[in-house]
Amino acid sequence: MPERFAALPRPRTLVHPGPFRASRIDTMQAPHGRHFRLSVGSGQTLYEALVKGLAAQQVRSASMTLIGGRFDLLTYCFAGEDRSGQALIRYSTPMASEAAQFIFGNATLGKTASNHPIVHCHAVFRGGDGRMLGGHLLTDRCRVGAAPVTVLATALEGFELRVDVDAETRTPLLHPQASAEVAHV
Repeated sequence: MPERFAALPRPRTLVHPGPFRASRIDTMQAPHGRHFRLSVGSGQTLYEALVKGLAAQQVRSASMTLIGGRFDLLTYCFAGEDRSGQALIRYSTPMASEAAQFIFGNATLGKTASNHPIVHCHAVFRGGDGRMLGGHLLTDRCRVGAAPVTVLATALEGFELRVDVDAETRTPLLHPQASAEVAHV
């Protein structure tokens, strides 16, 4: 080992509380894809705009890149230690930033266990006080401001993303599964 690394502490090993899963990433392949460009305008919540905009195109699951724009209100949280011991991480108490400049984000559209749309989004933004921030956005509590947010979306067709509690991590995660339309073909 090079000498410059000898003094560094050994990285800690994190072990999830549930049963080990050899497959860390679940994948499915879409037989074809459609791409969309949306503009999310002033006064809408990010959740409402994404869900309605993609539903108008009959899209139920999607991967999205979000670029630019302003938010009158941007509500977010961080992943931190779960002190209860039930999982390794839990989201923090929500925080809010007014007059935020949105820089970049990635979002996923899927469904909850009760069949309602869910938008999971992580982003980087400049808060109203000028500080660079980032985290998990609570999209139903993020109100777009005067400058629209550009969204590049790819429909995930032939399968859907569903939230369920992952046995190993003990946290709700989006997993791909055959959609009802495909399962009956």
